[in-house]
Amino acid sequence: MVSRIIILSSLGYFVDILDLFLFSVVRRSSLLAIGVPESELLGRGIFLLNMQMSGLILGSFIWGILGDKKGRVKVLYGSILLYSLATLLNAFVTNVPQYAILRFIAGVGLSGELGAAITLVSESMDSKKRGLGTMMVAGFGLMGGMLAALLSEIFSWNVCYIIGGSIGIGLLLLRVTLPEPEIFKEIAHHHQRGDITLLFKSKQRLGKLVNLVLMGLPIWFNSGILMVFAPEFGKALSISGEPITASKSVLYSYFGVAIGDFVSGGLSQWVKSRKKVVILFICLLAGAMFFYLTAHHKSQSFFYCLCCFLGFFAGYWALLVTMAAENFGTNLRATVTTLIPNLVRASVIPLSFLFESFNRRADVITSASYVAVIAVAMSLIAVYQLPETFGTELKFLEE
Repeated sequence: MVSRIIILSSLGYFVDILDLFLFSVVRRSSLLAIGVPESELLGRGIFLLNMQMSGLILGSFIWGILGDKKGRVKVLYGSILLYSLATLLNAFVTNVPQYAILRFIAGVGLSGELGAAITLVSESMDSKKRGLGTMMVAGFGLMGGMLAALLSEIFSWNVCYIIGGSIGIGLLLLRVTLPEPEIFKEIAHHHQRGDITLLFKSKQRLGKLVNLVLMGLPIWFNSGILMVFAPEFGKALSISGEPITASKSVLYSYFGVAIGDFVSGGLSQWVKSRKKVVILFICLLAGAMFFYLTAHHKSQSFFYCLCCFLGFFAGYWALLVTMAAENFGTNLRATVTTLIPNLVRASVIPLSFLFESFNRRADVITSASYVAVIAVAMSLIAVYQLPETFGTELKFLEE
């Protein structure tokens, strides 16, 4: 049964990432198709991305609390149904307001998948092998970004949305027999399940939440800005050959992320530490960002290789979500494990506003460099303050 839980959770996260990144790779073609002029693509794209991320923030509270109150499996069902229907409807938008509403709804749905999956897998596995299960979910799931990029190279933007939504609904039919973990069943009558006020009643709990979010800033700066707006960076860097596309940048990046998740997860099992591996990957990611932002007059193939390296070193995502599950008790675990990765995803909102603010006074390369330094510095400070959680037993409550 544990194998079935891991497989279906991995497939669920695969579809989650597929639908999440479909917008990133069809941003230009879809906006041009509904009449947005070339000069407004960047601004409208950031607006729609922020609407999606706003939905993620709202949904993370909704699904996380429901996951602790009603069960991890029920959240998996509800979230995938919502984001699959919203993704399907995205194929038929005719203007930006419609697009914005549906990306917001899709964001609400997408926010529930990962947290519920990681909580379910973590609570179903032995403490010493837990990292391998979450590694499989995150590593395989992130390959959904690769499929999103491949679909955008083959099909029109609206067909991509139809395929993404249809796959999600198909997956929902495979999940009808997943059981709730025994750890959750044992606290079924606990009165403080999903009580989010517990986070604010303890400085230690709130501090761990904030630090886990800050730890992921470089990951989403890479995914949400460097990859999504790769065409603009490619132009500013005078990359030779055909124009850089967001779809290919995401494809190469997410290939790297998937491999990086497997490597970081396996490495943490070997060295028996989450923190040491996270610090290593953040430092290497900072180095890759430097090479990306200084790749002037390089070839197209060199640029895409850099995207792959950036993705690989951003592959401590599996460790981030594992640490989120390991840091909190059973009655609050689904809430925070859903909330933390979505707050990391939504960090692209302040990061993009910061990027835009710098970009009013400097070029895109300089602006991105400033934001990269801020994101990396904050993440290193955050991970230093977090406890080591390798091998932590999950059978405890937050009181």
